[in-house]
This record gives sequence, structure tokens and C-alpha cells, in this order.
Amino acid sequence: MSINSTSSKNFNRLENILIIGNGGRENSLAWIIQKNDLVKKVYLIPGNAGSQRINKCERLKMDINNKKELVEKLEFLKIDLIVIGPEIPLANGLADYLRKKDFKVFGPGKDGAKLEYSKSWAKEFMKDANIPTSKFWKVNSLEEAKKIIYSSSIPLVVKADGLASGKGVFIPDSKIDCLEAAESIFNGKFGNSGNVVVLEEKIQGPEVSVFALCDGKKYLLLPSAQDHKRLNEKDKGPNTGGMGAYSPAPLLTEDNLYKIKKEIIEPTIDELNKRNIDYKGVIYFGLMITKSGPKVIEYNCRFGDPECQTIMPLMDQNFVFLLEKCAMENLTGNEKIDISNKVSGCVIATSKGYPHEYKTGFPIKLGEIDSNDCQIFDSGTTLSKNGDLLTDGGRVLSIVCQDKDFDLVFEKAYKNLNEINFKGIYFRNDIGHQVRKNYHKGN
Repeated sequence: MSINSTSSKNFNRLENILIIGNGGRENSLAWIIQKNDLVKKVYLIPGNAGSQRINKCERLKMDINNKKELVEKLEFLKIDLIVIGPEIPLANGLADYLRKKDFKVFGPGKDGAKLEYSKSWAKEFMKDANIPTSKFWKVNSLEEAKKIIYSSSIPLVVKADGLASGKGVFIPDSKIDCLEAAESIFNGKFGNSGNVVVLEEKIQGPEVSVFALCDGKKYLLLPSAQDHKRLNEKDKGPNTGGMGAYSPAPLLTEDNLYKIKKEIIEPTIDELNKRNIDYKGVIYFGLMITKSGPKVIEYNCRFGDPECQTIMPLMDQNFVFLLEKCAMENLTGNEKIDISNKVSGCVIATSKGYPHEYKTGFPIKLGEIDSNDCQIFDSGTTLSKNGDLLTDGGRVLSIVCQDKDFDLVFEKAYKNLNEINFKGIYFRNDIGHQVRKNYHKGN
């Protein structure tokens, strides 16, 4: 990666970095940030069992909601940059609070995070900014939903309005399924996140994830990615937080990318500015490439997971400078990211039962892992009293590899997966099927 007209001398002290979050996304951010020679220490709150295996990294056990204690600790540690990973602290306004205490923060304030924590607000936002998206209805009761569902000629997509860890979207095949999904949300499946339901027309086409680093005015694009949301092979089963991903996404043509910039990204940033929302962080655009062009399915106010684990190994040690530039509103607009000439892929190993009920606390055994251009980012792990690695989440490990083509990438990833074992381990064997030539020969 090269940052035009910039050297490390132009940057303020970047010795001590804090990352907030406990998943694979945060571990991959820590892994790429620690590669910078200026960085001496990367702290994670709370991190997970894999965080401490990353060079220069240390976990901090503290409650981020105890703001007085948090600020005292960050001042004591002389934290130079804070990166907030998950959506919940962003939605709760943690970035606003820390900025008021004079910390440099990468992550939007509560007003910007509304792009993710209220789907109905985001849809109204897109409508006001004339951003291409599907037709939608905001409903406040099951009766209201019933009328719209039955008057529609096709089954509608059903979404909980608030945060639901990537599991609040239902894509039913019938009106009955549609109604059942709406009923489950209104009956409290996602708590207060389901007080409002968004119904959307179903649009068709491949999905792609695009990430824009934004300093409030200017932006910079990261490599695109394709995520696999469904639990089972052939993209069947319930939605999850993500079962795997690959980057970059070959389906994103130059023509599509130009349209995405001009019709989606730039109008989004313009609308944020129009509403006096100073957005300093990453904007995730979940897009569908339809016959009539790219359309927005959803916004997220943070790096995707597992897309982040997939993309970070393509970055180089200057990545942390870009995060600081966004936090300081310092992007010039001329930065260029010279990513690795390799491609990257990620497969998620999950607990049996995910995304519904699952058990944790099972020992994880790692065999002979190929570490050549391969990473294992812990997503949901903990340590026993004896220091043994245990499962501690629905998504347990992110197995990531890079190589010159996707066939080699996934060959390595699945070879590593076969060296990993814990009770109930589950993963999809077809991650990256869109770009694996060898997969189609054998299927």
C-alpha cells in the first residue's frame, strides 16, 4: 500500500493503539496494525483467546460501559488511536464520548451509526438521497404487516429494524413464511430490535460488499469482497453473521464500480454532510448487482465479519495510517492503496447449532497448520484455567489464506480446516464456489 506524498514522519505518535471488540474482525485489525514499525503495543478490550497470540497485543479486562474507569486507563496507557470494531458500542455513542475526551477515534458517532442500527431510518435516508435500493414499507404492528404481505404479488423480505447480529433478515419463499417471520420478530425474537419491522421487495442478483474509509468529507475504497450469509451449502438455510468470504470480488466490473461511486457512495457521504453527521469510520455497503444496476441492500457502520478477516492480509503495514487520517479528518482524496497482488479467502468454523442454540466450552485441537500466507483469527474462543483453548461462541475460528488464485487459496484453507478439531465443528465446503474453477469440476 502506498500513501501518496506521505511518510511516517507526517504522522503523530502512533505507539499505543486500542481496539474495542472480541471477534475475528478485531483480531485481524490487530494483526495488520501491529505490523507497523511505529506501533509498540496494541490493546484489545476485551479481545479473545487468540488476541494474545498476535505480536505486540495485550488484552484488557474492563467494562467499556464504566466510562470513568475506561478514560483513566486509556490516559494511563497513553492511547494514540482507538478503533471501535462492533456495532453496539458505536450505536451506544462510545465514539462521541471518547472524542469529547480528546481521543482520536476511528468509528462513527451515534448519529452515523444509525445507518446500521435502524434499517427503517437507513431506507428513508436512501430514499431522500435518491440512492438505488428496493421498495420498502416500515410497519409497527403485525396487522399492518399482514395487509402489506397479502397485497403484494410476491413474498417480501422481512427485517427486524434494529441490531440482530446479522440474523434479523428473513428471505421467505411464501406469504405464509413471510407472515411467520414478521410474527416472530414482533413477538420478541430480537427484543427491542423488533419493535419495528421493515418489509422490502425482493430484488435479484449477486451480492457484493464494498468498504469506504471515510474522514467525514473524503473517502477511500478498500478491496471488495463477497460474503456467504447462509448457513448451508448452495446458499441454503438461515442467515448467519457470515460463513466465509473472498476478496477481491471479480464480478465487480469497472463500470459497476463507477456507478457505485457516483450513484451510491458519494450521494451517501453528501447526505450525511447535509444532515450534519460527521462520519469518521468505515461505511460498509451491502450491495446487489441487479439487471438495472447496483442497489443497496444495507449499510453497516463497521468492518464486515468475515470480510475484514479476508481483506486485512491484503493490506500492508501503512494501513494504520489510513485509520488515523480518517480519525483526524486528514484524507487528501489522492491516497492509493496498492494491495497485495494475491487474492484472499476465509472459511468460518462454527459451533454445532449456530446460528440458533449451541453449546460452548469444547477443547480445540490444532494439528499441522500451514502458516505460509495463512492466518487463523480466533472469533469465539476462551482459555481454560489450565490454558487450553476452548470454544466460546457460535463462530469459533476464521481460517484465512492468500495465494495467486482462488483455487489455491481455498485448497490451503480447507487443508488447514482438516487439521482443526472440536466437538460439533461445522463449516461450509463451498465457500468461494463462484470463483473456484476446481470446485465446479468436482461438483
